[in-house]
Amino acid sequence: MPELVRAIIDTNVVFEGSTLQSGASGLVIDSWLAGLFRPCVSNALAYEYTDVLSRKLSVGRWKIIEPVLGTLLEQVEFTAIYYTWRPSSPDPADEHLIDCAMNAGAMIVTWNIKDFKTAQKSLGIHVLTPVEFLVQLSE
Repeated sequence: MPELVRAIIDTNVVFEGSTLQSGASGLVIDSWLAGLFRPCVSNALAYEYTDVLSRKLSVGRWKIIEPVLGTLLEQVEFTAIYYTWRPSSPDPADEHLIDCAMNAGAMIVTWNIKDFKTAQKSLGIHVLTPVEFLVQLSE
């Protein structure tokens, strides 16, 4: 049995995929729930998922989405951050994703490719959009 692709899913993909439940982000969430790849998450990223969704959604919508997020987090490989590579992004808010990817040996899936260009060049991190990631999963 081949080893599953390891991926860090950026919060922008989790937010869009769990709230709109359509398009490429929705398919990434469906693939996560189906166990088609190995999602890797650090404590900082798990906290960010919860923080962003709980702040940006109405109370009623958050009550619906919170159990889905709990199910997603039950299926992750928690990644300890032993070493950081900062600064590797023009956006300091993305540094924890780079740290998680490097410590987990995983790619990053995000709609925000531009902020990861430096990390791609200097660290060799593989960064894909959700559409590119789905194409890779299908191969």
